[in-house]
Amino acid sequence: MFPHFRRSRVGVIAAVLPGTVTTLAAAASLLVGVLLVMLAHALRRRKARAWRAVVVLLPLGALVEALRWRHSATAVIGLILFVVLLVDRREFHALSDPRSRWRALGNFLALGSLDLAVGWVIVNVHPSSIVGDPSPAERLRHVLLGLAGMEGPVRYSLDRTAELVYFSLAGLGALTAVTTLYLALRPERPVSALSGEDERRLRALLDRHGAQDSLGYFALRRDKSAIFSPSGKAVVAYRVVAGVALASGDPIGDVEAWPGAIRRFMEEVGRHAWVPAVIGCSETGGEVWTREAGLSALEIGDEAVVEAARFTLEGRAMRNVRQMVNRTERAGYTCRVRRARDLCAHDRRRVRAAAESWRGAETERGFSMALGRLGDPADGDCVIVTAHKAGQAGAHGDAVRAMLHFVPWGTGGISLDLMRRDRDADPGLNEFLIVKTLQAAPLLGVTRVSLNFAMFRSALARGERLGAGPVLRAWRGVLLFLSRWFQIESLYRFNAKFQPSWEPRFLLYPTARALPRIGLAALQAEAFLTVGVPVPPWRRGRRRGTGSTPPGKASRPGYWPVGPFTDEGREMT
Repeated sequence: MFPHFRRSRVGVIAAVLPGTVTTLAAAASLLVGVLLVMLAHALRRRKARAWRAVVVLLPLGALVEALRWRHSATAVIGLILFVVLLVDRREFHALSDPRSRWRALGNFLALGSLDLAVGWVIVNVHPSSIVGDPSPAERLRHVLLGLAGMEGPVRYSLDRTAELVYFSLAGLGALTAVTTLYLALRPERPVSALSGEDERRLRALLDRHGAQDSLGYFALRRDKSAIFSPSGKAVVAYRVVAGVALASGDPIGDVEAWPGAIRRFMEEVGRHAWVPAVIGCSETGGEVWTREAGLSALEIGDEAVVEAARFTLEGRAMRNVRQMVNRTERAGYTCRVRRARDLCAHDRRRVRAAAESWRGAETERGFSMALGRLGDPADGDCVIVTAHKAGQAGAHGDAVRAMLHFVPWGTGGISLDLMRRDRDADPGLNEFLIVKTLQAAPLLGVTRVSLNFAMFRSALARGERLGAGPVLRAWRGVLLFLSRWFQIESLYRFNAKFQPSWEPRFLLYPTARALPRIGLAALQAEAFLTVGVPVPPWRRGRRRGTGSTPPGKASRPGYWPVGPFTDEGREMT
């Protein structure tokens, strides 16, 4: 990289050594440096395996620097770091992360890109030794062939320079091939999985304490893991994404046992050096989390909860909803509200197929407020609400044009999971289905219904009031601007139509500097970022069509609201 070193006095001494020694040492130094860069992030997270690898590479790097005879200061620095790591070896205690073979592909793409960039520099850093004037295409071909261990079209006048370029490129290519092969062939560990025994214990706790939190049933997602308290009376459901342990909602179970489950969760986080975070906990849960885990709280929005007994379409405040429901009924739509266990096999398949066809996303979105499955026999207490259009009957009855899917919230409540509709159906179907669900709630023994999650709802509401300060008005203006791409304001307005009570939800985090990393991990968990993220088989799907309403509480969408909702009768996409 720095040719002027060759004109130093040390360069004169190195000139009398066999050329292969210094050339191989230079190539080996490059490979050691690349490996150290690859391990740097894991070392920063106190990973024990990264420490073991680095304490081997540092003395090896010092040795090859000594063989080069030019960078003795670099060898000294490497030995000093080696001693520091040995003295502080107890600081590197973290276990390895759950892994999958997707990392092999990520490793190949990342290292391959780095190889091309570094290889281009290696080929062109000795312009005085290049014979002729090779074109950029020839230089690139030389890099590609060199990574594969073959000679390219670029020629050098000095044998030592040609050997240095050859060994460096071949070494980079071999490093990429070996690391990718290792990641592809090593034993695979599941990213996160809820075992059958954990699911059984979770359901038992939900039977006794499920009424505490509307998000409790979503702990049964099968791409989550569970950590139980020592007594087994409480559990924390979580998933690890990019080194962030994302717990969803409040702990489940006896409130007195929550601290034990939280401490177990934090111990597991400490063993792996993960960043702890909690998405969507209630105020009660947030108080316990902050006290037991030392986390900070940030209010991120409100959950809309409607009391079925108080709901009515009468009055001026409900005029818009009343007119929309009447118009939908006059258009020939009917509604069916049923428990999932009451659907026959054919109806279950038909609803599932319709819901899949209306989903526009490549993958099922949602994590903290979505179940991730539909029609599973174990979810018989779920409520499925479907809209049918008269006169558009299929082979087995009226065609399904929209659907809602609710999960149990204890014995007397339901919580919205999916909200989907046919893009070609008439507007107002979402309002129609919600109203019919609230009207049918008493027949199902349901007293309260949890609807969508409205992100930053309180800021929008306070910012439009008379007397709001300049800071609050400015923040509201930012939210309105972001609403052009994310359904922030329209989702709040949609929920407000049903006159709900608002239950605040919080994000818990360890430090402010961890917030960007937690935000990216949450986006990956909610499937808004899918690059390099393994998608479980039950969440995979092909794109069918261009329009959809994503999952309800994934259209509550895992706190990142997107998807079609209606705003004053106009369809929002």
